[in-house]
Amino acid sequence: MQLQDPLLLEQAQIFKALGHPSRLLIVETLRGGPRCVCELQALVGSDLSTVSKHLSVLRQAGIVTSEKKGTSIYYRLAMPCLERFLSCLCDIVEKRCAARQQILDDALRALRDERRAGK
Repeated sequence: MQLQDPLLLEQAQIFKALGHPSRLLIVETLRGGPRCVCELQALVGSDLSTVSKHLSVLRQAGIVTSEKKGTSIYYRLAMPCLERFLSCLCDIVEKRCAARQQILDDALRALRDERRAGK
C-alpha cells in the first residue's frame, strides 16, 4: 500500500468526518435509529446551518444517508460496521478513564496519608 492509495485516502476521509465531537454525537444518536434534522439540531445545540454542514460531511463520507418524509429529512447510519467500531472504542475509552481515575484516587489517597502522618 502506498500513502496515496485510494483505499487509505477513503478511510482517512471517513475518520476525518468522524473527527468532530458534534458529528460523533450525531453518529452515536443515529445508532439508535433514524432521526430528523430537527431532533439532531436540538441534540447538538447548534443552528440549523451548522448541523446541516455536519450532516453534509457525514453524508459525503458515506457514513449517513438521508430520506425526505413530508417536509422533514431523516438521517440514518449507512455503515452498520460503525456501530461495532464505536462500541469497541467506547469500551476502550471507558477502561482508560477508569485506569486514570484509579491513578488519581491512589495519588490522592497517598497525599492524604502523607498529610496525616505529618501531623
